Amino acid sequence: MNETTTQAAAGGMGMFGMLINIAIIVFSIIIMWKVYAKAGQPGWGCIIPFYNIYLMMKIAGRPGWWLLLFFIPIVNLVISIIVMIDIAKRFGKGTGFGIGLVFLNLIFFAILAFGDAEYQPAAIEA
Repeated sequence: MNETTTQAAAGGMGMFGMLINIAIIVFSIIIMWKVYAKAGQPGWGCIIPFYNIYLMMKIAGRPGWWLLLFFIPIVNLVISIIVMIDIAKRFGKGTGFGIGLVFLNLIFFAILAFGDAEYQPAAIEA
């Protein structure tokens, strides 16, 4: 293989990777838009930085000022776990599902978005 062929192959692989990345981003926006809409929040809010976290706090039933906790290192990890578990409970799922939202969020949010889970404004405490 000559240098031109190698460069063309690398460019093609780069384009393919970019297309996959764009597809994942679009899919993520669709998923989050549907989850926000199911929870009675504006779907477009998922694409606005900081406002999307504020809406996530409202969906989880937490106060909006918790948004500030996301700016504190290490605390933000703990708060993220708590919020994801609260969101799972608001959709009638358990703590295990909330942990799934933390570690495999694209898959578990897709389950919330396209599944039959319904948002319950008052969380069911288990």
